Amino acid sequence: MLNFCRPLNPLSPDPCPLYSLLMFPDLNQRSREILKTIVDAFMATGEPVGSRAIAERLGMALSPATIRNVMADLEAQGLLHAPHVSAGRVPTDAGLRFFVDGILEIGDLAAEEKNTIEAQCLAQGKNLADVLARATDALAGLSACAGLVLAPKTDRPPKQIEFINLAPGRVLVVLVTEDGLVENRVIDAPLGIDSGTLVMAGNYLTRRLVGRCLADVQRGIEEDIRLRRAELDELTGKLVAAGLAVWSGAAEPVQLLIKGQSKLLEDVNALQDIERVRQLFEALETEESMARLLEAARGAEGVKIFIGAENAFFAHAGCSAIVAPYKNAQEQVIGAIGVIGPLRMNYARIIPMVDYTSKLVGRVLRSTILPLEGRAGR
Repeated sequence: MLNFCRPLNPLSPDPCPLYSLLMFPDLNQRSREILKTIVDAFMATGEPVGSRAIAERLGMALSPATIRNVMADLEAQGLLHAPHVSAGRVPTDAGLRFFVDGILEIGDLAAEEKNTIEAQCLAQGKNLADVLARATDALAGLSACAGLVLAPKTDRPPKQIEFINLAPGRVLVVLVTEDGLVENRVIDAPLGIDSGTLVMAGNYLTRRLVGRCLADVQRGIEEDIRLRRAELDELTGKLVAAGLAVWSGAAEPVQLLIKGQSKLLEDVNALQDIERVRQLFEALETEESMARLLEAARGAEGVKIFIGAENAFFAHAGCSAIVAPYKNAQEQVIGAIGVIGPLRMNYARIIPMVDYTSKLVGRVLRSTILPLEGRAGR
């Protein structure tokens, strides 16, 4: 069963799943049916929906006049609005919120979609950045929205460093942080290195780096290598130097990754102003926005849904976002993944898609880390 969190205040860590239901307790079944019909039609076309079209869709013995009266009541309650004089109605952000909270029926993710996501996330030999990039690509492609992932910073102190022989002159360097993240780098290594040298190099770096950031001890390690101190013979020193260089010289992994931005420009009915979309991405690129969005997901046990103007991040572009946290091997929330799309995105299909992807990413993290921990102290 999916677990959803929908915020009363989108910037508050205390979500209220019954928000819109509490706001509109007296909405009767007929009003709900008409609101649902309007939302369904709006999601399909992006156009305002009139009373005659609703009567045809409902197939009920309701006259257009009766439907218009119900629509007027829904508009008075702030659930609908008329974008033009004498036009049909479209749902407001509050109307979409009520629909998602109280009317929407969530289906199961199709087997084909699960297979597509799994094929991306479960690819072998990939580091965390690759897994997140592939998962975001899969979400963007399947949802026809922009995929979003917030990746954790990797300046956490390491827990373990290991060197694994791949081929003559090629060694895999594996770093496991205290937060349970795994990063892999393939380096060029001197020929003639045996398993003992690999273990010695890994043990040396692990002892000096565990609980400390690389920048704090890098100069001392480089001095040890230069003077061949302690157990560092020539080959081990070269290997340690190569491993140290690849981590200290590597660009910081992506903290905010967005794929499929162009999809936000395709729905001209939902996103009228390109300038608003530009403002959206400028907001997402700030550290404050990223931290606050991650904090909003951190306290959630499931999918979190942000609709339009109820959230400061997406209000400018008339967007909605569906985001879910993912966890490391210690069951700590370390990031979030999801999609940003038009208000009329297919919530019923995309919500379980985001939920499944976030859980799969967490599963990949756990399955990657456990075998490495099992080799500790080798």
